[in-house]
Amino acid sequence: MSIRLSGRRSLQTPAGLGTRPTPSRVRNAIFNVWQFAVPDCRWLDLCAGSGAMGGEALLRGASVVWGIEQSAQACRAIAQNWQKLQAPDQEVRLLKGEICRLLASLDAPAFDLIYFDPPYDGDLYEPVLALLAERSLLHEQGEIAVEHRPDRAIALPPNFELKQCRRYGSTAVSLITWAVPQKD
Repeated sequence: MSIRLSGRRSLQTPAGLGTRPTPSRVRNAIFNVWQFAVPDCRWLDLCAGSGAMGGEALLRGASVVWGIEQSAQACRAIAQNWQKLQAPDQEVRLLKGEICRLLASLDAPAFDLIYFDPPYDGDLYEPVLALLAERSLLHEQGEIAVEHRPDRAIALPPNFELKQCRRYGSTAVSLITWAVPQKD
């Protein structure tokens, strides 16, 4: 199977049902919200799946795109896809392994935009968000988009706040930022 990105570019997706690519309607909505933030940004794609979101970020001018994915089959597809899309001045890095273990030891400057699309029925939401906060992997002016089922409540670490939640059919995306301390 393949999916289309902006500029009519297509990406290969891993075979089988283990990967659920972000629907084009949701991809377009996210990139409309983040259209001015993507050029020259540092992008982190968590549970990268097909790599469509990171690939779209490359096409829209992100300077750095990193991804984390557990599936070896998905990593092979992502690596091929991103290699086709990467410009010479863009940095790409793909890490294969268990997301919490990799985030706990990730040595990287903070990311401007983080896209997190875990298995909807999994238990990764809270531990991953806690690690992102604890490790300060989100830039102070950055934003996280978390894809989930509309009926899923996500508990945020105390230093993150929900900016907004948007629903796209059977998919919801929560936009999360650092909480701003209240002044006395």
